Amino acid sequence: MIKLFVGLGNPGPDYEYTRHNAGFWWIDALARELKTSLVPERSYHGLAARVNVHGESVWLLEPQTFMNLSGKSVASLARFFKIQPQEILVAHDELDIPPGQSKLKFGGSHAGHNGLRDIHAQLGSADYWRLRIGIGHPGVKAEVANWVLKKPAPDQRTLIEDSIVHTLKAHTAMLAGDMEKATQMAHTTKPQRPKPPRPAPVPVATPEGPAAS
Repeated sequence: MIKLFVGLGNPGPDYEYTRHNAGFWWIDALARELKTSLVPERSYHGLAARVNVHGESVWLLEPQTFMNLSGKSVASLARFFKIQPQEILVAHDELDIPPGQSKLKFGGSHAGHNGLRDIHAQLGSADYWRLRIGIGHPGVKAEVANWVLKKPAPDQRTLIEDSIVHTLKAHTAMLAGDMEKATQMAHTTKPQRPKPPRPAPVPVATPEGPAAS
């Protein structure tokens, strides 16, 4: 089962609603679902909450170290409570997935994400779960740093929030240790726009026949 849920982001009001903080948004939503609140935990360099699920302690964590040092917070808590990498799930923003879609995966590379890069280094392992929350790509590599630190347009934010709501449905399977089911439940696709109704057929006028004599 997942014993440590981590959301990645940057602390402070300047970053609160930026794309890079999608992981924080997910943890905030999970905290509401579990009826708990995150509080500062200096020992773990972040905001944290502990809940009891099936007799097990489960942690929620938002590192306050800034994105590039996220691993310091994650590793501090995981090591103290002897939580193994495979019992950790990290929710983070994902450039390669469009807004409105999310994917759950286990292991793999950090793909250039600096938060994941530091978690890899601090845990000494890539064998943890990731919830990849789509934020889309600006289309130009040189614009990526600026893109992730900006707020999404209202329509994109709505898609991201809808995806978060959908993926939260998988948290019970995660807590039960059924990650196959959680993976199926968490995957989301961009909602299809409803097709406009077909126009009603226009009646074709027919010429009148000759009058009866």
